Amino acid sequence: MNWKEGLRQTGVPAALGAALLFGAGTPLAKWLLDAVNPWMLAGLLYLGSGVGLTLYRLLSQAPAIRLPRNEVPWFAGAIVAGGIIGPVLLMFGLTGMPASGASLLLNAESVFTALLAWFAFKENFDRRIALGMLAIVVGAVVLSVPSGVRISGLWPSLAILGTCFAWGVDNNLTRMVSLTDATWIASVKGLVSGIVNLGLAFSLGASMPALPDLAGAMIVGLLAYGVSLTLFVVGLRHLGTARTGAYFSVAPFFGALLAVLMGEPITIPLLMAGALMALGTWLHLTERHEHGHKHEEMEHSHEHVHDEHHLHAHDYPVTPGTKHSHRHRHEPLIHTHPHFPDVHHRHSH
Repeated sequence: MNWKEGLRQTGVPAALGAALLFGAGTPLAKWLLDAVNPWMLAGLLYLGSGVGLTLYRLLSQAPAIRLPRNEVPWFAGAIVAGGIIGPVLLMFGLTGMPASGASLLLNAESVFTALLAWFAFKENFDRRIALGMLAIVVGAVVLSVPSGVRISGLWPSLAILGTCFAWGVDNNLTRMVSLTDATWIASVKGLVSGIVNLGLAFSLGASMPALPDLAGAMIVGLLAYGVSLTLFVVGLRHLGTARTGAYFSVAPFFGALLAVLMGEPITIPLLMAGALMALGTWLHLTERHEHGHKHEEMEHSHEHVHDEHHLHAHDYPVTPGTKHSHRHRHEPLIHTHPHFPDVHHRHSH
């Protein structure tokens, strides 16, 4: 597969779009930190995500979502791990170490995401994917190591690594519910995380900022956390967890590019990180995973078009190539074609 074919895969532009928005949110948040308490800003960013997407769903008259009962524990676990435990550990770690050291350690999220996907959730990978992941992570590390970086204290460092592990768990659990409407998933996670983080901020004595700063934080949160998470879920749906996490790991590079456009200098680490991340992304884009595999009988509901995996009949006419959503059954099928570890390809190797 060439890189142009890779970019045409639905999950790839979604994952890269998620990274772009999330990465751009970092320098924009720096502007807001001059006027908003860091703890309060964290809560407002998440709350802006949840409130904004909830309003979008109401205005667009999105259908009500009822999560399948067997997926509720996965989603609850994702919210607890990524929305509650992760931020609490992050705040504890940040109180005891420099921001530069925390930024370096936070790159471990993509590593934990991939390792959990590969070894705990049995997602397939090969040498090419592992090398691509390594190149992207090394690029993120190069980008995150300013001169004089310090990582001081064992417990703060462990807390930051705990945050990364919690977010890695969150990413893998969210994949288990990724067929559900992505805007609904992101809105619920945003609301819960926002309420929790605001509660932490108020408990530490923080107060609400002025209205312009409040609005700015909510808008940045909607884009960098809400829309970004929505696109991330789409990536999970089509690419699996490890590959989506790898593409998302280029977020620091997008943030650094925006910082350059905002006046910061171009540096050697930025150029080195860009080259490494470009190499890793190319390795992923040019992946070709193809072998004979068996689809077991499965019944679920999600948006789809009629293709080789969706050959069911309807009681009403459906225009070929039209996306539609309903509960449908997959009959057992054995065939060979290039594929990713998406929701229809979770077979063992």
